[in-house]
Amino acid sequence: MELADFIDHTNLKPTATVSDIQKLCDEAIKHHFYAVCVNGCNVAVAKKAIKESPVKLAAVIGFPLGAMSTKAKIFEAMDCIDHGADEIDMVINIGWLKSGMFDAVREEIKVIKEAIGETVLKVIIETCYLTDAEKEEACSLAKDARADFVKTSTGFGTGGATYDDVVLMKGIVGDELKIKASGGVKDQATAKKYIELGVSRIGTSSGPDLIK
Repeated sequence: MELADFIDHTNLKPTATVSDIQKLCDEAIKHHFYAVCVNGCNVAVAKKAIKESPVKLAAVIGFPLGAMSTKAKIFEAMDCIDHGADEIDMVINIGWLKSGMFDAVREEIKVIKEAIGETVLKVIIETCYLTDAEKEEACSLAKDARADFVKTSTGFGTGGATYDDVVLMKGIVGDELKIKASGGVKDQATAKKYIELGVSRIGTSSGPDLIK
């Protein structure tokens, strides 16, 4: 596989304009990236922009804090799918996890996955706010809830992906779930290292730079 096949070309900035999203999609088509990843309000714009290309469309929900109600996250996910999203990247309720409310975290992931069915669900655990034990617990909960991916970060926290976190996550999910590294992946050498560690997808706003 080519490096481009791993890239979710991303623009989740609150200031992203329609032309910014169009540019994101044009770059994804040009460079044959796997997907674009956008906020919910930009799903319809992105879907139109990628047209009949093979580029997939991922949308974030509960982003970037994860602190919305489960009902709101489900509504957001279904709205994104209705407007053309192929994949959903959800942020877990970090406060619940840190409170030891593991059943609630698992159930939220589970009901969102049940609601979206065959649509790919990536679970963002926001590693920068978690202890290693909490990261392991979050991965186990995502696996139990039958998510498709665990994802390191939103890119809006205090830190992004790290090699150590990916190794830790891989140790918990093995080959049962895929892993997406996101946040701070800005050069080709870093991206290739993540792939060597077992990452299946890389979320980055620097896609064109990664494949130069």
